[in-house]
Amino acid sequence: MLINNFSGKILEAGCDEAGRGCLAGPVVAAAVILSLDSNIEGLDDSKKMTCNQRKSIIDEIKKNAVTYAIASIDNTIIDKINILNASILAMHKALDLLSQKPEYIIIDGNKFKNYNDIPYETIIKGDAKFQSIAAASVLAKVYRDEYMINLHNEYPNYNWDKNKGYPTLKHKLAIQKFGTTKYHRLTFSSSIQLKLNFIK
Repeated sequence: MLINNFSGKILEAGCDEAGRGCLAGPVVAAAVILSLDSNIEGLDDSKKMTCNQRKSIIDEIKKNAVTYAIASIDNTIIDKINILNASILAMHKALDLLSQKPEYIIIDGNKFKNYNDIPYETIIKGDAKFQSIAAASVLAKVYRDEYMINLHNEYPNYNWDKNKGYPTLKHKLAIQKFGTTKYHRLTFSSSIQLKLNFIK
């Protein structure tokens, strides 16, 4: 069962991202402050949920949220500042968009940077432990998946409607055959291209 609160603060924001390990598309982060009495049935780490389960719980997350926000950093910025910095920047942007300032922040993972001198805690596998982080993981994942499905309509050769930009074999082979698009992270896909050429 997911824990409702870490710090005891009323306005505790949970943060998580989606798309960190992808070859294409943005990294997306969400920040969520849930009410202290929230109990969202079926909520879990987004990676453990099916697509339909994630979509079905979105309204319940929003209903239980004091405030929530979603932000993204595109592939060109990822290439400039690296994926770790881009993931943290996306979380900061999501926190910027909250209608209420958090008193405390909990983040999935083990890396973060000071945000407006608000105290925070990084929690490994936090999306499987705390409601607000799990809610953020679901919001970020659903938003990003839908974004990649829309991009698939523009570039159908890469199967983004199914792989969402992750490095599946079909995606890697499509890069080898068709090259990269304006949505690919060149710092990632160029190394994939080299590996595929070496295998040949």
